[in-house]
Amino acid sequence: MLFRDRTEAGQTLAEILAPYANRDDVLVLALPRGGVPVAFEVATSLNAPLDVFLVRKLGVPGHEELAMGAIATGDIRVLNQGVVTELRIPESVIEKVAEREKRELKRRERYYRGDRPAPDVKAKKVILVDDGLATGSTMYAAVTALREQQPSRIIVAVPAAAPATCDAFRAVVDEIVCAVTPEPFYAVGAWYDDFSQTTDEEVRDLLQCAASKHDAAPSSDKKKLRAPVRN
Repeated sequence: MLFRDRTEAGQTLAEILAPYANRDDVLVLALPRGGVPVAFEVATSLNAPLDVFLVRKLGVPGHEELAMGAIATGDIRVLNQGVVTELRIPESVIEKVAEREKRELKRRERYYRGDRPAPDVKAKKVILVDDGLATGSTMYAAVTALREQQPSRIIVAVPAAAPATCDAFRAVVDEIVCAVTPEPFYAVGAWYDDFSQTTDEEVRDLLQCAASKHDAAPSSDKKKLRAPVRN
C-alpha cells in the first residue's frame, strides 16, 4: 500500500501542487465521491476554494455501459459522435436519457452544495482531482465538459494512476499530476490501505468545512503568492 487513506493521499498530492498555493485564480474541483477527501486536503493546503464537478454518463439504452456522451456541472452536454453516428441514435433518445441523468445530477448538486451557486470557472486555473485514474474515462468526460466553460488552465491531479493513462492525459490537459504510477497498476484501491466508500454525507460535510475555512481566511493570505505558475 502506498497511501494509508484518501487524506494521506491528498496531503501527498498537495505537496506536489504547492506552486499553486495562495493564488486568487486557482480553483480545486473534485470528482465525487472518492475525489472529495483527496481534494479537501489539496484545497486546504493551497488555500484555494473547493467545489465538486459532477459528471453523469449517458449510456446507450439497453447497453448502458457504452457511453454515447456525458453531462456535467454547468448544464454541459458532450456527445460521443462516433457512437451516436454508428448506432444511429436519434436526438429524441439522447434527450430522454439526458433528462433522466440531469435530474440525478441536479439532485446530487443540491445535496452536496445546498444553496451555494456553482463556481464560475472561466479564466480560472482549475485543479481537477480524483482519488486515482485507472482507465480515465470519467475524468476524460469531466475534462471535456469543463473545457466548455473556458478555464484558463486545466490541471488533472491524482494520487495514483496507471502509467499509460497518466501519459495519455498529457495530450488532453494543460498539466497532469500523478503522484505515483505503479506498474502493474491493477486498480486504484490497490494502492490504499483504507479505500472504504466515501458517503454523500461525508462529501457534503467536507465541502461545507472547506467553504468555512476559505471564507474565514484573512484576505492577505488569499493574495500571497508562492512559486510562479506557468500560464
